[in-house]
Amino acid sequence: MIFSAPLVSIKNSVMNTSNTINFAPQLYIKKGVTNIEFYTKAFGAIEHFRFTNDDGSIHVAELSINGAVFHVHEEMMRPAGFSPDKHGGTTVIIGLFVPDVDAIMNSAIAAGAIVTSPAQDYDYGYRQGEFKDPFGHIWMIEKKI
Repeated sequence: MIFSAPLVSIKNSVMNTSNTINFAPQLYIKKGVTNIEFYTKAFGAIEHFRFTNDDGSIHVAELSINGAVFHVHEEMMRPAGFSPDKHGGTTVIIGLFVPDVDAIMNSAIAAGAIVTSPAQDYDYGYRQGEFKDPFGHIWMIEKKI
């Protein structure tokens, strides 16, 4: 396994703060993926570090979107941890609250997302749009209006 040069060292990772609670989902991807640029293009995510396998594929990477940390991890032998592509769906929708739903939807589409529900205002007081990322994860982009 190779540790690639980080943009931010693990020691300085945003998850290295004491006395705080952070929610950091791990998004599983198929083995062999080498490019997770979608997240930087769609969300302006910052990649903090990456461990790669000998073939250059991603083992795990830590990214953040405006300080919200998440990890992208290749599928392992864990029966309960798998990429959405393995079973043709997902058991979770990732909600991301943003200041401008339409801007994020547009940048995600430009980066390769597939819209599953266009952005619209709902009677319950939210503007929401939904898309599937190139790895099969479903994102709900939302804002309280």
